[in-house]
Amino acid sequence: MTSRFYEMIPAVLSWGTIIAVVLASWRAPVAAAIFIILFDIYWLFKTIYFSLHLRATFRRMRANMKKNWLEKLENQQPDWRDVYHLVILPMAGEPYEIVRESFAALARANYPADRLIVALAREARLPESADVAERIAGEFGASFFRFLMTAHPDGLPGEIPGKGSNETWAAKQAKMSIIDPAGIPYENILVSVFDVDTQIVPEYFGILTHAFLTAPHPQRSSYQPVAMFTNNIYQAPALARVISFSSSFWHMIQQSRPERLITFSSHAMPFKALVDVGWWHTDIVSEDSQIFWQCLLHYDGDWRTVPLDYPVSMDANAAPSFWATMRNLYKQQRRWGWGCENIPYLLQGYARNKKMSWRSKAYWLFHELEGKHSWATNTLIIFSLGWLPLFLGDAQFQFSVLSYNLPRMTRWVMSFSMIGVASSAVLGMILLPPKPAWFRRRHYLLYIVQWVLMPIHLIIFSSLPALEAQTRLALGGRWRLGFWITPKFRQKSPIEVELQ
Repeated sequence: MTSRFYEMIPAVLSWGTIIAVVLASWRAPVAAAIFIILFDIYWLFKTIYFSLHLRATFRRMRANMKKNWLEKLENQQPDWRDVYHLVILPMAGEPYEIVRESFAALARANYPADRLIVALAREARLPESADVAERIAGEFGASFFRFLMTAHPDGLPGEIPGKGSNETWAAKQAKMSIIDPAGIPYENILVSVFDVDTQIVPEYFGILTHAFLTAPHPQRSSYQPVAMFTNNIYQAPALARVISFSSSFWHMIQQSRPERLITFSSHAMPFKALVDVGWWHTDIVSEDSQIFWQCLLHYDGDWRTVPLDYPVSMDANAAPSFWATMRNLYKQQRRWGWGCENIPYLLQGYARNKKMSWRSKAYWLFHELEGKHSWATNTLIIFSLGWLPLFLGDAQFQFSVLSYNLPRMTRWVMSFSMIGVASSAVLGMILLPPKPAWFRRRHYLLYIVQWVLMPIHLIIFSSLPALEAQTRLALGGRWRLGFWITPKFRQKSPIEVELQ
């Protein structure tokens, strides 16, 4: 019963806010209008605050990408060769071309191959993945210290099909067949768990090792690169590009707030900590973020995430047709929004953990609730509910000065915030990967104009899927979400088709 109550909290807070704004717009339009104006001003300052963090991370990231981190290790960290990297890439039916790109990036890493243990973790329930895995093994199997192919069995007790159960199986197999027989100390291993479309930049392992060796608490920290959704950015529709860059920008912003940073998607952590907490949970969807909370609770609050200020690139959401892409975008955002399942997990963990300080518990709970609540409600209040007092308010309010100024104030705030959108457009152009042969100067204008689609993204592909995820968690039962695998797609250029 307590668990079900905790699961209702995110939806109750979000829906309660939305309903309260609607009712206040009808019954107390003056109070609602004042609240909306104050909220618009708050949102404007928050946008400026985020913009400053975004640019700070961008500067650090560009500076880090110009450094030879392996050279820095050799000059500054004499014991760096003691560190091994276990790289796990869970695979679920992705095409060979996409998996190969990720392995080619690993093989190009500016880091000794004899310190890399790479596991390609496929799902046994998808027999077509076996052929892809065999081709990858034939091409890259000798490129690393050890290469491991695993097949996660279907239907194991207490599991759901998903990334968490697959990577846990792979990590256990690596421990049993490689790490323990080789006698490698767990304290000397860093685990990087990647989506199979993740492509590293050549200095990734160098900067990760440097961060690990210089961190104040190396064995009590996760390590988070910046997820850049740019692998296939030129093949994605305009709205998908905006959403991809918006997601990338958000992760850049979070790098400048390490006190609030938690793990997401592709990240790294000490192998010893992974063993200590009992691996990733195998019965949840959002294992990439929940592993942070597992460690936080297990070590009584002594856990943090170290930002790397360094990118890894992943696929933008793209499908063979426009509407298929839109559908996949919504489902992907809803799956990310399902991270609200961490709130009941955290609250249950707090009840069991008597050593973690109340201050630390309150800090993390507040920021987790505030983040999920803002995700589901902020843009709805600004772009939709902000106009309600004008339609629902009584006649006395309709002829008031406040009624006259409310839409003007809202428009002014949104217009001013477009400066941030414009700067994001420019930053997005800078972060584009190398241009394909067909890219012309006129495309720069199109890639900037596409940012006028931002309001659509914020409502349809941000607030609504987050609100649906929270509602499903509150309803429970058959409404709960399982793990949805984002389909990976590469559209061949006319030249590639002709060559084939």
